[in-house]
Amino acid sequence: MSVAAIRLTTDALRERGVERVVTSALTPAEESSFKEAGYRERERLHLLRHDLEQLPRLEQTGLRRSRRTDRTGVLDTDAEAFDSFWRLDDVGLTEAIKATPTARVRVVGHATVVGYAVSGRAGTAGYLQRLAVRPAAQGRGMGRALVTDGLRWMRRRGATHALVNTQMANERALQLYLAVGFRPEPHDLAVLEVDLADKA
Repeated sequence: MSVAAIRLTTDALRERGVERVVTSALTPAEESSFKEAGYRERERLHLLRHDLEQLPRLEQTGLRRSRRTDRTGVLDTDAEAFDSFWRLDDVGLTEAIKATPTARVRVVGHATVVGYAVSGRAGTAGYLQRLAVRPAAQGRGMGRALVTDGLRWMRRRGATHALVNTQMANERALQLYLAVGFRPEPHDLAVLEVDLADKA
């Protein structure tokens, strides 16, 4: 996207009363155009890749397919696992699930959802769209099981590699992804924002 197009879109959003715009995760090439258009860095993200050749064993058997009745539990899990900036609401969760042509939502928990993952596939690329485990349930292998389940599903569906990103400050998630075979890509991603109220 050109700098001119970014500015034009940003101006249109300001005219509609939008006070703040936050980008999706941007590559370095995309980032430079947004910064030139007045956006600033909100957060940097690790970008990791898995070749889907050597996959860990799936040791957790308490995983199941998400049902409609799990929606509140999934959103509550997300709210406990992430701060307000990263937390998904109902619309955000739907967007995460629909971001790829094929998706799978798995949960851990019976009466109460304590963890969930959204995995997706587009062509030969797999994506771990979202992973959340309630803090009180962390450290019991649920996150690892959800990731492993997602990777195995991606490979069965024809993906040749998988991608995931995580916040620089989220060392626990980074260590989990490295432990199951993800490797850092040569570049990071960035989330940028612009406060339109300041420029009214």
